[in-house]
Amino acid sequence: MHVVPARSRVAAAALAAAVTAVALLGACAFKSSNEANSTIVVSATDSQCDVARTQTKAGTVKFNVKNEGSAVTEFYVYAVGDRIMGEVENIGPGLSRNFLVELPAGTYQTACKPGMKGNGIRGAFTVTGQAEPQKNADAKLKAATESYKHYVNSQTQALVQRTSELVAAVKAGDITKSKQLFPVSRVYYERIEPVVSSFGELDAAIDERESDPSLAGPEFTGYHRIEKALWQENTLAQMGPIADRLLRDVQELDRLAKNVDLTPLDLANGSKGLLDEIAVGKITGEEDRYSHTDLWDFDANVDGSKAAIASLRPVLEQKDPKLLATIDKRFDAVETELAKHERGDGYQLYTELSPAQVKELSTAVTALSEPVGQVAAVVARR
Repeated sequence: MHVVPARSRVAAAALAAAVTAVALLGACAFKSSNEANSTIVVSATDSQCDVARTQTKAGTVKFNVKNEGSAVTEFYVYAVGDRIMGEVENIGPGLSRNFLVELPAGTYQTACKPGMKGNGIRGAFTVTGQAEPQKNADAKLKAATESYKHYVNSQTQALVQRTSELVAAVKAGDITKSKQLFPVSRVYYERIEPVVSSFGELDAAIDERESDPSLAGPEFTGYHRIEKALWQENTLAQMGPIADRLLRDVQELDRLAKNVDLTPLDLANGSKGLLDEIAVGKITGEEDRYSHTDLWDFDANVDGSKAAIASLRPVLEQKDPKLLATIDKRFDAVETELAKHERGDGYQLYTELSPAQVKELSTAVTALSEPVGQVAAVVARR
């Protein structure tokens, strides 16, 4: 929904649907070019990205990404120009993640990103035939995507306004006001991170965290460069150009978001992706490493995840009301935990939380993530 920053972002054999579970375990070498709907297994290691089948038919495509390496990985499907068609992030060593994406006919690239860095280990992927887009075949799904797009546009407009205020304070050298505005302005970005991540380099420029200086990485710009100046360097003397670029970048994001083409699966995957962002970046305190304002981001990710589910609510009410009831209950539980840490119009600093409080938040998010992870499969049902 980042859409983080290119902080980014995961990725063996596809078998016929009639193959039994026992056969599946032993048939890694079997590759079918005709099974349009079978799961495509991806074996991701620290040096390889083995996609069991590199051609499939248009429509909803299901990948099962297995991380057999030693680093956290990501898996992407890119269209021409590195436009992200779908992604699954934060897959820890030894873990597997299912991932559904809607793909029309065309040529693509798959990519695993061990360590969640760089351009990834890429391979060609082809989609053939025709399939009617889900949102064109189902009025409720079409309404859901339109509703969520309105939400995204409202967030990018607010992001421009609040970032303008932050930039003005930074350029005026007002450290106190800039510190107050920093977590507030980022809220609108954090709510729509899965959408923003589809814009690749723009996402990185706005919200990339500082890289290990021993590693080659993108230029350190955006929110977190300003964060470091405010809380670690305690000076804004060199931040004018960084602030100006940040404002230009969020204005460009606002422009691009007006024309973004979303699928129902984007909403479902984005809702799950935002919860994964919490589980990997926010819950560790690593995201806002200088300001420790992680709970503002945490809350924004939850809001964005909930907004995607809200847009899909009529679909879930029809297809799986029991799942929806579980999701609602667990959103309430996460929000109850967050409310314990509210202070005025914001939150406690992350460093003020006890290990027990961090665990309570983590447990609540994990419990929510499990049913939200089932939404994509429900949405994909015809």
